[in-house]
Amino acid sequence: MTFEELYRKMLTSAVTGAQENFRPDEINPHQLDCLLHPETCAPVWQVNDCRCKDETPACATACLFNAIHHKPDGSVFIDPSQCVGCSSCIQACQSGALTASRDVLPALAAVKHAKGPVYALIAPAFHGQFSADVTPGKLRSAFKALGFQGMVEVALFADVLTLKEALEFDRNILTEEDFQLTSCCCPMWIAMLKKVYHELMPHVPGAVSPMVAAGRTIKHLHPDALTIFVGPCIAKKAEAKEPDLLGAVDYVLTFQEVRDIFEAAGIQPERLEDIERDHSSRAGRIYARDGGVSEAVRATVEKLHPNRGVQIRTRQAAGIPACRAMIEAIRAGEHDANFFEGMGCVGGCVGGPKAILDRNAGRENVERYGDEAEYGTPLDNPYVLELLKQLGFETVEAFLEKSEILNRQL
Repeated sequence: MTFEELYRKMLTSAVTGAQENFRPDEINPHQLDCLLHPETCAPVWQVNDCRCKDETPACATACLFNAIHHKPDGSVFIDPSQCVGCSSCIQACQSGALTASRDVLPALAAVKHAKGPVYALIAPAFHGQFSADVTPGKLRSAFKALGFQGMVEVALFADVLTLKEALEFDRNILTEEDFQLTSCCCPMWIAMLKKVYHELMPHVPGAVSPMVAAGRTIKHLHPDALTIFVGPCIAKKAEAKEPDLLGAVDYVLTFQEVRDIFEAAGIQPERLEDIERDHSSRAGRIYARDGGVSEAVRATVEKLHPNRGVQIRTRQAAGIPACRAMIEAIRAGEHDANFFEGMGCVGGCVGGPKAILDRNAGRENVERYGDEAEYGTPLDNPYVLELLKQLGFETVEAFLEKSEILNRQL
């Protein structure tokens, strides 16, 4: 029995409630332990019997963060403290020894035994990923069929972070020499800045990602809640386990993993009831494609302060090589922008390694969903203002102060 066959069989057992009675004939103990207890393994990747003969293996060469080390016996070791889940190593691996860890079984067990409400936090890139006929409302019904109490669009929290970054820009960018690097959204971009280009960190506001903001908010309002993020990004699995972010999101599943769950459970989202509850603006929805954060912050800054002396000028990069080139240009002073956005995947989140759709089709869906939004920016969105009040932010000054929900120590 291959590991993939084992996984499929266990997944089917888990969604039908028969997992306790499942006894495989053949297992790899290390792989099974990683599957059931991912916290005991590397944050993102599993190394399965690697015996690469190259003194400098391709996976180590591809790793920007020096997380992969070659042992004398020919195997490789992934340092969890350095790995950020960018997936460059698995793309470079020629032997197939590197595979992504899966959180499906422990996540399903947690849903089954949850003592409080269970929420699916769906990434802004979700639109159209589960077929063109699956609306946000039908996807919400599909999660309810799995035992979730609700589905929350993380785009609403992208709205909140857009407003925060726009206010930070308006407060801090006062001369033509000032600039700001976005701290939202992409864990690979932040990891690159923290680990490789740390001298630029003073230009990065200490805000959490929309995923973490969503998880922390739900747990603030419902302390016994279970939060499961769903998106196209493997790096989010590593982000959720960072020491200063731990606890906001209990599990991270990819779009592909959730698709497998739906198939194993016999759930066809396109046939379910359409429960519409969309509260995000265009600004939050377009975070899922490259340039989306810049466009969202620019539109919000211009609405907030249309006649400010120093106008916002944005520049974007998508993909690790492009991000590095943009950072080098910043360091050399060869730029005419004052707000910089980096995305680790080409195309942005829609180009994530675990997206179901081609990134161009994903981008079109995100753009269409953004155009359908009732509100243009978070300043137009009454749900953002109401949410901030529920979190105790009554004034702009209070919102910009460091908080346990929206800030982190970078």
